[in-house]
Amino acid sequence: MPMEPLPDLSTLSLADIARLAQEKRLPPVAQWNPDHCGDSEMRIARDGTWYHQGSPIGREAMVRLFSSILRREPDGSHVLVTPVEKLDIEVEDAPFVAVELRSDGEGRDRTLTFRLNSGDLVTAGSDHGLTLRETPDGPHPYLHVRGGMEALIARSVYYELMNLALDEGGERVGLWSEGAFFALDGLT
Repeated sequence: MPMEPLPDLSTLSLADIARLAQEKRLPPVAQWNPDHCGDSEMRIARDGTWYHQGSPIGREAMVRLFSSILRREPDGSHVLVTPVEKLDIEVEDAPFVAVELRSDGEGRDRTLTFRLNSGDLVTAGSDHGLTLRETPDGPHPYLHVRGGMEALIARSVYYELMNLALDEGGERVGLWSEGAFFALDGLT
């Protein structure tokens, strides 16, 4: 059965975005605690590409399905979990990539919504913070998605964020979303 195509983020109203996010019901992976069964032989590359036994998974529907049963463990590792099995999965950086941005409003009234490479829509706010972290190859922006998992914000999307922040011209380089301010200047 084919999956429905993803809606065009630029044509959605804020109410549509909220409704779609509400309708997306993820499996209760936090409640599932099966015995560990081994390694999935899967890897999520830094660019968000999913691999199985070294080959990219080309079917978007499979990636979307697997991303819905992904969980981060207390030790920081990631697993694919169902009610009956738990398999390790290697994650090179973040398990998701924010690939598209929608900005509505200005200043304190702004809302920033991101589409992830999994098709999920995430609106930055108190439950979904934006952070800028120093890494060995420079600062990288991340968006909290769920359960300790993050999305690396794609470079083009980060440039969009920075342009919005610089155009706004506040005391600090950063943006508001859903009533929370997120600094994008790397200062604490």
